[in-house]
Amino acid sequence: MTRDTLKNAESLDEVKDIALNLFDENIILQEQIKSLQDRLFGRKSEKTPKDGEQMSLFDMPEPELPILNEDDTVTITEHARKKRGRKPLPADLPRVDAVHKLSEDDRKCNCGCLKDKIGEEVSEQLEYIPAKVRVIRNIRYKYACKNCEGVEDDGPTVSIARMPDQIIPKSIATPGLLAHILTAKFADALPFYRQEKQFARIGIELARSTMCNWGMKVADACEILIGMMKDDVLANPMIGIDETPLQVLKGPRKSKSYMWIFRGGPPGKPIILFEYHPTRSGDVVSTFLNGYKGIVQTDGYAGYDFLDTKKDIVHVGCWVHARRKFKEVTKALGNKANSSGNAGSALLYISKLYKIEKEAREQGLSAEQLYNMRQSQAIPILTEFKKWIDERVNKVPPKSLLGKAINYTLGQWPRLIQYTTEGFIRPDNNLVENAIRPFVIGRKNWLFSDTVQGAKASAAIYSLIETAKSNGLEPYWYLKYLFRHLPEAMTNDDFLALLPYNVKKEKISESVPC
Repeated sequence: MTRDTLKNAESLDEVKDIALNLFDENIILQEQIKSLQDRLFGRKSEKTPKDGEQMSLFDMPEPELPILNEDDTVTITEHARKKRGRKPLPADLPRVDAVHKLSEDDRKCNCGCLKDKIGEEVSEQLEYIPAKVRVIRNIRYKYACKNCEGVEDDGPTVSIARMPDQIIPKSIATPGLLAHILTAKFADALPFYRQEKQFARIGIELARSTMCNWGMKVADACEILIGMMKDDVLANPMIGIDETPLQVLKGPRKSKSYMWIFRGGPPGKPIILFEYHPTRSGDVVSTFLNGYKGIVQTDGYAGYDFLDTKKDIVHVGCWVHARRKFKEVTKALGNKANSSGNAGSALLYISKLYKIEKEAREQGLSAEQLYNMRQSQAIPILTEFKKWIDERVNKVPPKSLLGKAINYTLGQWPRLIQYTTEGFIRPDNNLVENAIRPFVIGRKNWLFSDTVQGAKASAAIYSLIETAKSNGLEPYWYLKYLFRHLPEAMTNDDFLALLPYNVKKEKISESVPC
């Protein structure tokens, strides 16, 4: 808006309108500056600071506004405080006794006698032994019949012991080494080039290119398992979906590709499936869900909008994403605008919804009981919240942070309330976001994938590791068990038994050959 606009105003009312517009624009610009400052320097957590915690450098005290008539009282129940101090070391760790004795001179008493042992004091320290590597020598005995003439080393009369099948034929890598390398990268976010340096420190020359090739060959060998995992995801009533950017240097789009994640599976057996795609288009989801009938939970990305028109799909939204919009408002401007107080009202409504979920978890309610609880308690809160939003949607500048939060929530409302229709649906997509977090952390270290083949291999290995973790398996021991037994699998049942949600924890903890 220019000075000429104000000069050309023909009436006092027009001047007032211009002034109001300038005021709104000033508020929006201040919010944008504050939001940028908070992203750069503020808390990354979305949790509200507790009493006594330091606030953001750019936060201003929010005025105490009559947000809602909160009838609930807070009762602090009695609780047992945990004993402070060092936790005992695990009892299953091997112990080595280091006995400390006094010399004869030190044992002499003032009376001239030698002091006798009357007891002992025991304290424990934790020792670390650097990783050891060893070479497995496969010695295959040859057998021949001495009564046959013309015996040759490799002739028809000679028999030789069979080598166990290997996941990578003719490779020097054992299942244990492969499991260590892949767990280090995909579970601990340690890139191959750093592992190369670690191996060099213990005298092993192992190139990062070799480790990369091993990873792709392992992914190829596990392709049948990934297919089975996808079938099991599609065979169950609910799927959560999310995506995150990934740079592939030699991919079709050098600037940005995407790693998609699909979470589903039978009750109590979560499956986390990663898939690489060069695009963020909704066609990826459409192709994956081809023929699927059930519940799909997503965030508010427009690429998922087509799910609303699928008659066999119930599209559920995510309350965490709606809450996040209002949380951004509370971080901006503080007491310089009423927006922070209004956002606080919205956050209070949402916190009431989550309080119901927390109480249900603490009481161990079944899906049917939770459904009934939501109908009696959550629905009235949602009805009141919707009324609160409708009263403000036309009064708040749509480009302000509060306006964006209100319009986002209003646009997502049909999806947001769907979680109340079934007791087993969560109000948010947090489980999917948590599952994709290890990939995001790893990406900060290795930055990109070199080829499409490498990105697809990463997706397969992440799928196995994250599914194993979600089912209570330690990834190293699961991968070692898998790589040991996968080459021997022949039938469909053999492969099903190796899926991470079908392997018992006790089975992989047993000692297995390297």
